[in-house]
Amino acid sequence: MSRTVYVNGDYLPEEDAKISVFDRGFLMADAVYEVTSVIDGKMLDFAGHATRLMRSLGEIDMKAPCSIDELEAIHREMIKRNDLTEGLIYLQVTRGIADRDFVYPDVEPSMVLFTQAKSVVNSLIAKHGMKVISIPDIRWGRRDIKTVQLLAPSMGKMAAKAAGADDAWLVEDGFVTEGTSNNAYIVKQDGTIVTRDLSHDILSGITREAVLRFAAEAQIKVEERPFTIEEAKQAKEAFVTSATTFVGPVVEIDGVMIGDGKVGDTARRLREIYISESLKTAI
Repeated sequence: MSRTVYVNGDYLPEEDAKISVFDRGFLMADAVYEVTSVIDGKMLDFAGHATRLMRSLGEIDMKAPCSIDELEAIHREMIKRNDLTEGLIYLQVTRGIADRDFVYPDVEPSMVLFTQAKSVVNSLIAKHGMKVISIPDIRWGRRDIKTVQLLAPSMGKMAAKAAGADDAWLVEDGFVTEGTSNNAYIVKQDGTIVTRDLSHDILSGITREAVLRFAAEAQIKVEERPFTIEEAKQAKEAFVTSATTFVGPVVEIDGVMIGDGKVGDTARRLREIYISESLKTAI
């Protein structure tokens, strides 16, 4: 049985789910998105993702397709119709359909949702860690807006794959900004977590916010500042966070083993705390 996909008010079999060739998401990458994790049929951090979606829409002067309450109801219906126990729900909002023009049209936005059934709790990355390479950050200057402009991150993922790694960390002006689809962290020898401070340079990760809050509650010191690849290579641990990975340990950077090359205690502990605490508030 095919998945059910939501397209502008209709729930359709995936083979029947279509958008116009004149949709600006297709023509201009004029669109934003969110992804929400589902465990035991419940959504993690939905409120955070919905709030960030509304911010992204506001930053590019795009109409909201519906209210947050309506958005939650649609997500719940997608879980029900796809019998989704564990996996992800992707949401994409485009400016809408109009003849090709660089000037924003005054049209109604388009909204699409689809699901992916997959294991997000028991992953190989969580068990064995991931290897990353460093590459130049060639993305546009407003990475704080979660747009569908994902060609550069895709190229980064492919560069990592070609190098026998799992992902890439992006570097600008000598400092790590973030991973291709995640926020990046190192753990100093004294146990302090270091991650880049929020600005237009990185995405304000919903999982990042939660993990840093849980770290503070666990009395783990956190420094929000830029760090270099060389500093990362000297770190005790490294990891990433995202809605799809939660807390993903990094065991190698540019061929250099981090710490003892195994999943570190801090990453393991924060992952366990994140999943446990997030499930308590899942909806």
